[in-house]
Amino acid sequence: MHKWLSVVGIGEDGLSGLSSIARSLLDRAQVVVGGARHLAMLPTDDTREQLVWTSPLQATVDEIVRRRGESICVLASGDPMCHGIGVTLSRRIPISEMNVIPAASAFSLMCARLGWALADVETFSLTNRPVSSIALSLYPGARLLVLSADRHTPDLVAQMLTQRGFGNSLMTVFERMSGDAERRIEGVAAAWSVPDLNDLNAIAIAVAADRETVIFPRTSGLPDSAYVHDGQLTKREIRAVTLSTLAPIPGELLWDVGAGCGSIAI
Repeated sequence: MHKWLSVVGIGEDGLSGLSSIARSLLDRAQVVVGGARHLAMLPTDDTREQLVWTSPLQATVDEIVRRRGESICVLASGDPMCHGIGVTLSRRIPISEMNVIPAASAFSLMCARLGWALADVETFSLTNRPVSSIALSLYPGARLLVLSADRHTPDLVAQMLTQRGFGNSLMTVFERMSGDAERRIEGVAAAWSVPDLNDLNAIAIAVAADRETVIFPRTSGLPDSAYVHDGQLTKREIRAVTLSTLAPIPGELLWDVGAGCGSIAI
């Protein structure tokens, strides 16, 4: 089947920021799909059929799949394959039927503004994950880039950093990157208080530990203080040897029979 679906990344600079190929795919489409913010970027005299993402998102994805073969263009923020709608669509539609044209991702834009090397940072999306999912990457000197779920995410991240002993970390929040309304706000996590953020924001974190912070390594054999226990738990050295022997990799399933307090499985 021909490539009937185009997924075009677009920034806050709108149509003017699209490449000639991206603009051609958009102009040829009979149906345009996107969020209200993206569809508002189209000319006011554009009379083509437009589909706005529903909540839940799956209903619109189902509608796109149902209309397979029609000429459809999906407008997406930044890079559609970086925590974006392109990933969701590719689970249902073969890539051989799609054209994906990325724009600069929020991660690339933040690195460009901060002078950070993208290869040296860890990236996260909190659009559908808890704030605690970045906790294992907290250590002095770490640099993290985080996509926010909404305007409240930076507050939650600042609270988590402070509670875990990283209140000295420098947070830089970028709003509406690449558009005329782009804004940059900096502050220390422990003193973070910015009440008027835009929902479209992303966070850069230069991690710094407070003086008394206990740093948990990623290696096997965490200290006993990492667990809630009554004193009866597998000794640290045995935990380290056991995990090294098991050598677990992502996707494997571990059964811990007779788990006790669960220190091995945890």
